[in-house]
Amino acid sequence: MAEQPTRAAPPLVLASASPRRLDLLAQIGRRPDAVDPADIDESPLAGELPRPHAQRLAIAKAQAVAERWPGAIVLAADTVVACGRRILPKAEDEATARTCLALLSGRRHRVYGGVCLLTPTGKQLVRVVETAVTFGVLSHQHVERYIASGEWHGKAGGYAIQGLAAAYIHQIVGSYSNVVGLPLYETENLLFGVGL
Repeated sequence: MAEQPTRAAPPLVLASASPRRLDLLAQIGRRPDAVDPADIDESPLAGELPRPHAQRLAIAKAQAVAERWPGAIVLAADTVVACGRRILPKAEDEATARTCLALLSGRRHRVYGGVCLLTPTGKQLVRVVETAVTFGVLSHQHVERYIASGEWHGKAGGYAIQGLAAAYIHQIVGSYSNVVGLPLYETENLLFGVGL
């Protein structure tokens, strides 16, 4: 009896321009066939809480890119840093970074990672991962050193845990990779679950 040819898996498209997400996927042996960033408005809706915000953006990114890639599996993610109910912005200037660091200093905050996987059949798999991060008290010198590093630029909440900010973090409860930009345990399980 002739062996049935194995069908090639659909291509995997990462809907993100983040080099950190690409590096995280490579860390677990996953290399997308294409990288196609979603260009969507990431502004929170009026009254939107952090967890639903992360979920909504991950889904919206996946849907936007899936329209351009029929037949592909699309992976999208969004990272939201929140102090209580307040969603912290991506720091695009020093003033915003300083405001974020002042809010984080000596406090516990939460990082919500929304992940969405869309299959060629339209099946939508979504996870939201929550990590609690506690900063030590930041002195003026700590803040100025971090601002001078430039690591805060474009980062949600004004910091990157994988860089200098690691020296200021007293405790982390939950997924470290989620804070970097992609919760790997959940992502791997989603990919495995759709046959990749």
